[in-house]
Amino acid sequence: MDRADFDRLRLIRSPRIGPVTYRQLLERFGSASEALAALPDLAGRGGGKFVAASEASLSAEIDATKSAKASYLFLDSPDYPHLLAQLDNAPPAFTWRGNLELFDRIIVAMVGARNASASACKFARRMAHELGQREMVVVSGLARGIDTSAHRGALESGTIAVIAGGIDVAYPPENTDLQNEIALRGLLLAEQPPGVEPKARHFPFRNRIIAGLAQGTVVIEAAPRSGSLITARLAAEAGRSVMAVPGSPLDPRARGCNQLIRDGATLVQDADEVAELLGPIDPLAIGEEKTANILKEEPPATDASEDERSRISGLLGHSMVAVDEIVRQSGSSPATVQLVLLELELAGKLERGAGGKVCLTA
Repeated sequence: MDRADFDRLRLIRSPRIGPVTYRQLLERFGSASEALAALPDLAGRGGGKFVAASEASLSAEIDATKSAKASYLFLDSPDYPHLLAQLDNAPPAFTWRGNLELFDRIIVAMVGARNASASACKFARRMAHELGQREMVVVSGLARGIDTSAHRGALESGTIAVIAGGIDVAYPPENTDLQNEIALRGLLLAEQPPGVEPKARHFPFRNRIIAGLAQGTVVIEAAPRSGSLITARLAAEAGRSVMAVPGSPLDPRARGCNQLIRDGATLVQDADEVAELLGPIDPLAIGEEKTANILKEEPPATDASEDERSRISGLLGHSMVAVDEIVRQSGSSPATVQLVLLELELAGKLERGAGGKVCLTA
């Protein structure tokens, strides 16, 4: 790994540096090394201290990645999946094993209940297989139930598994062989460093990658407030197609899908309908309008007055609020607001949530 990639990895592994902050820092300073040098000063302006991840810890992680026969893929790499890069919170780096050429095909996410019925699992396996026969790639999260069935159905043609823990950690344990087989015949992705056991907080981050990679998401059996519905919501927010397989209103596992259809998701009953919906879409077209808007944004602010810092900080509380609302109420420019929020975040006083929202730390 060259020095530039090492610094990129060190930046994203440093405390309080998330995907959004990572992008802001690179846009502001031009390189990870310059950003790392500036972090203590930025945190000091926010009233805190900052210590970057140690080089020793990064060297140990890189060795563990090599031992797992995995490699790194960074956000600015030409091999990075285009659709995923359109997300504001796209992973700055992840580890992978397998075949990156799967990114070049139409990708369909398939998600659903962990405690899925036998008939739903059979349906998912058949649909995934038939999508693979149409040169489509199925991506899922390697969880029990629908995820496992979808991977097995698409294994022959190529499937992508996004796991919540490290690349060398198999979860659930009964999918160890399947995970290894996907790494050999498909593609295995992990945002967390090697050795990290998956925790509840990791799964929503995994779900955004699944939704971000795919042109469309198919939900097969999902209870209300399930992780599958989170994936569907993230897909919709990213401008991707959301599809759902209807189920019996008497089965609680079908209520989430039926709710999605009632709220506007496309009802699908077989692979032909999924292919018909996604086939004509040009992956490069998704996010073009968003990219154009990004190019029109004003340059990063270099500093803020104490009055601006006080006014912006005063608008923050312990409940999440949209950054756009802070800009509106503060009267400051978006660039100035982003600078103050960045300083507070690096100082450990600010948390970022989904949908461009922020709040003070507890």
